[in-house]
Order: sequence, then structure tokens, then C-alpha cells
Amino acid sequence: MNSDSFVARLRAKPIDGSARHRGRWWVAALLFSAMAFNYFDRQMLAVLKPSLSAELGWSEMDYANMVFWFQAAYATSYLMFGAVVDRVGARIGLAVAFVIWSVAQMAHGVARTAGEFMLARALLGIGEGGGYPAGLAAVAQWFDKQERAFATGLFNAGVNVGAIVTPLVVPIIVGAYGWRAAFVATGLASLVWLGFWLVFYRRPPNADARNAAPIDAAADEGPTTPLAWRRVLRTREAWAFAIGKLMIDPVFWMFLFWLPDFLHKRHGLELKNFGLPLAAIYIMSDAGSILGGWASSAQIKRGASVNRARKLTMLVCALLALPVIFAVNVSNLWLAVLIIGLAGGAHQGFSVNLFTLPSDMFPKRAVGRVIGMGGAMGAIGGMAMSQYAGAVLATIGSYTPIFAVAGCTYLLALGIIHFLSPSLTPVAEAALLD
Repeated sequence: MNSDSFVARLRAKPIDGSARHRGRWWVAALLFSAMAFNYFDRQMLAVLKPSLSAELGWSEMDYANMVFWFQAAYATSYLMFGAVVDRVGARIGLAVAFVIWSVAQMAHGVARTAGEFMLARALLGIGEGGGYPAGLAAVAQWFDKQERAFATGLFNAGVNVGAIVTPLVVPIIVGAYGWRAAFVATGLASLVWLGFWLVFYRRPPNADARNAAPIDAAADEGPTTPLAWRRVLRTREAWAFAIGKLMIDPVFWMFLFWLPDFLHKRHGLELKNFGLPLAAIYIMSDAGSILGGWASSAQIKRGASVNRARKLTMLVCALLALPVIFAVNVSNLWLAVLIIGLAGGAHQGFSVNLFTLPSDMFPKRAVGRVIGMGGAMGAIGGMAMSQYAGAVLATIGSYTPIFAVAGCTYLLALGIIHFLSPSLTPVAEAALLD
């Protein structure tokens, strides 16, 4: 089946008497798998760190610098790809990002020195920083406001699938072919996905004349002249999203990079028995991503305003994250896993609703740029969290202050978002023009 017949089939079968077509769920599935690849590639070095440190003679600071340069490049890339997606659209924007991060993943397989690994990680950060701006632009094109948060939750769930699969699959590949071949093989697998994306992804077909209006103004993906940064930076709505990202993203970065260490120090787990507890935490996170998106979408379908639906859902998620403050004091492993998994699910539910705010409030030409701004702020916050966690553990050796920050952050973030944008009022495009 070629791409033209695929699009023609999608065009022929609108559902629910509206301009939304069955193809939107194929788009969500493609984006879900993209994010699974994204986090699989991102976590692979962490899984191999013990063996590579011994083989290549890395110091702890060598590995810390690799993480730092990945996050620095990721923050820069988020800003860059926001503008790229505004110019070229979701299809080409995500394709460019995929090429960069696939090449970077394969570059790990030929790296020999710590400096070469740092360069490969930085290139990976540049590519992976394009995943969310392009993916969210695609969601904005294919889904209206009633379904957008749910669709974002679905594709964001790929993050946790990647996090679950990595420690299960990587040891098998490395055992069979060696770590260098493992990096090359996973990079090539990403390029296979890229072929499907380029063949099958198209902008949404126009609505049939008998149906309702097309999917928002975002249905037209043609290249446009982007809006000036200075106009975007003057809006409180852009800062509501960016500060929200600055505050909550570091919590998930902390989960990704520090949970194995916490489970080792608090509950005595080793590499061979990390699997089930980590899988349970990320499965709960997956559920939170989907349920958080569904919750606000369902409220909007029942007549709630976007402002009420998004913020009420984020409030519930913020309250569900609070118990993680006490996870350090729980002696039972599986009770601690339940509390941390609940916090992970709350994070993802909060995050998918936060991610919909740019497309709720900004015209199409500004969405990619606002998302890029927020993503960069989130990555900067992640760098700060890494330094904070390292300093706390080095000085007092306890996770208590770290989990206290993780538990309280969401309520504070929601308060700031509400202060900056009390009603999530859409920003008129005229206000962003030079």
C-alpha cells in the first residue's frame, strides 16, 4: 500500500460526523514508537556504564560529564527545533531529528575515548531534543482540543516503554554481538522507523464539506515565516508553560538517573534484580500518562472549559505526587515502589496536560517555538537537579531532601501557572507580530 492510497483511505472515512479521521490514531502510534526509540537510545549508555567504565577506564566525572553534555545539548536543541518545526512542519522536523539521533547512537559504537563519548552524547542530545517539538506539532495538527491531551498522553507513554525495555533487551544484544554492535544495531533500527514515518505521515486530509470545520488552524502545515522571539517572550502564557517545565521536568530526570542508586542504597538491590521494581514504576508512569490525558479530554467533551479541565487534572496529579516525600522512610520495597510509581504516574499525567497548553493558547506558527522554550527550560532544570542531588548525597548521604523537592514541586508549579495565566486565554496572533 503506497502513501497516497493510505491517505486516500483515511480521507474517505471520517468518524463521529467531524473532520477527525481514523488516521489520527495511526499518527499517535507512530509517535508512541518514536518516543520509545528516543528513551531506549537515551538510556542505553546508563545500562552499559558499569562494564564500559571498567573496559575503557572512565572515572565517575567522565560519566557525569557525558550526562551533562547530553542535557546541555538537549536544552539547546529544544529551542532550535522549536523554530525548525515552525518553519518546515512536523513531518520533516521529526525526520531531521531522527536522522541526527540515529547517527549519534551509531557513533557511540565507534567511540573509544571519554571525549569521543561526550561528543556522541551531545549529538544524541541535539537529535533527541527535536522529538517533542515535532511530535506535539503533529498532535496539534491531527487532534482537536477535546482529544489533544489524550493523544499526547498516548505518545508520551512511549517514554516509559523505552525505559522498561532498555535494561531487558540491551544485555541480550550485547551478550550476542558486543556493545559496539549493539549501538550500531539500535541506531539502524531507528532509521527503519524513519522510513515508515516518511512514507505514511502526511498532514490531515481536508474535512468533507458535509462535516464540521477542519481540525483547528493547524491543519495547514506549509512552510511559514516564524514569529519573532521577542514577541513570544513578552507573553505571560509562554512563561507559564516554560516555568512549569523548569519545575517539573527535573523530577523525572531525577527518577531516570537516580532511582537505581536509591533502590540500591535503601533496599540493597543490585543490577540483576533492578528489573521488576523499575518496570513496575515505569508501567505505573505509563498508566498515568494515558489516564492524565484522558481525564482532561473527557471533561472537555462533557462541556468543561479547557482551563478547568487542564488545571483540575493537574491539581489531582499534584496531590498524588505528594506521598513520594515519605518514600525514603518506607522499609518495604514494594510499598516504596508503589509510592514512587504513583508519583511517576502523577508526573506524566501533569506533564501531558502541561504539554497541551502551547497548542491551547498559541497560534500554530508559535507553538513549536513555545514548546522549544519550555523544553530548554526543563533540560536546564534537569542539569540543576543533577547537581543538587549529587551535592545532597555527597554531604548528608540521604535522599530525604531530594524526594521532598520532588513531592512539593507540582503544587508550586500549578500555582505559578495559574498566576501567570488564570484562564488559559488564547494569545491572538496579532499580538505576536512585529
